[in-house]
Amino acid sequence: MADKKENSPALQRSWFQELKLEFGKITWPTKKQLAKETSVVVVSAVFLGALIVVVDWLLNLALQFIW
Repeated sequence: MADKKENSPALQRSWFQELKLEFGKITWPTKKQLAKETSVVVVSAVFLGALIVVVDWLLNLALQFIW
């Protein structure tokens, strides 16, 4: 069984050849698409951060009022 594994075509190629083949299969985004998606992530992160700050501030205010 070990002989079959050692003689398989996938093992005869080098690791770098396999890596090059896999990188060739990747669909890379265009600069415009990458900029759009990056801006969406940044805006979402800022919005979520601001929302957390507001909720934290309101809860802190409520707890100070109760205690």
